[in-house]
Amino acid sequence: MPQGTIKKLTQKGFGFIDTGGKGDLFFHSSSVQGSAFDDLYEGQKVEYTEGRGPKGPNAENVRPTA
Repeated sequence: MPQGTIKKLTQKGFGFIDTGGKGDLFFHSSSVQGSAFDDLYEGQKVEYTEGRGPKGPNAENVRPTA
């Protein structure tokens, strides 16, 4: 499962993950698993699966790494 770092979180319930080279991936709060969106923080390491949304690539099944 790919890993990245949370680059930005918004109060509107979405954020962006720095993938470390392939560009940033958008994710929605409904894509977070194993934690609440409000418990995430910028700079946190996460793992995710890459999906495709209506506006392009996005991150799904986002969960903090141990």
